[in-house]
Amino acid sequence: MAITDWPENERPREKLLTRGTAALSDAELLALFLRVGMRGKSAVDLARELLQQFGSLTRLCAATAAEFSAIPGMGLAKYAQLQAVMELARRALAEQMNAGDVFESPLAVRDWLRLRIGSLPHEVFHVLLLDARNRLIEAVELFRGTLTQTSVYPREVVKLALTHNAAAVILAHNHPSGATEPSPADELLTRSLKQALELVDIRVLDHFIVTAHAQPLSFAERGLL
Repeated sequence: MAITDWPENERPREKLLTRGTAALSDAELLALFLRVGMRGKSAVDLARELLQQFGSLTRLCAATAAEFSAIPGMGLAKYAQLQAVMELARRALAEQMNAGDVFESPLAVRDWLRLRIGSLPHEVFHVLLLDARNRLIEAVELFRGTLTQTSVYPREVVKLALTHNAAAVILAHNHPSGATEPSPADELLTRSLKQALELVDIRVLDHFIVTAHAQPLSFAERGLL
């Protein structure tokens, strides 16, 4: 049955307009993005199949162009639209962080990190550079690969912070395995970076471990800084 044949209050667009976005399921929200279905399938049916194929909305949004385009009814045009939506979300969150003290919008920081690095299949290390009022100057991916004390060089982090005249930094890296618990290597690395940055009077405000399916773990909240 086509969506236009559904009762009006059950159609995704009308439901969103009358009850808000939170009232819609993942499939219904995705159906609004898809706009149309295929022969014999409504947009909601197609959205459900996509979610089943990828296992979750997060994995769908993190799919490569080849993976996404391999699904019948999808293609590079839809993939480009989806990536544009994701980037708009990242930029909106970055604007919140740029507007004032990042700790006035802690959820924006966490959500931005999840959107930026949570679904990556490889480990990356990011440094969020902050001014004296804790406003975001820039976020930089500094290292990529398995993170250890020997692969993340404190001198490079210090050099980056000094180049941008940062007064403080927030560190972040992802765990593609999905585990949020810090490893002994994570804790050792954090201590090494904090000590190196303290020598040039730059504060480490936090270190986040980021995964796709959970809120980033905060070292500061765990008492690990």
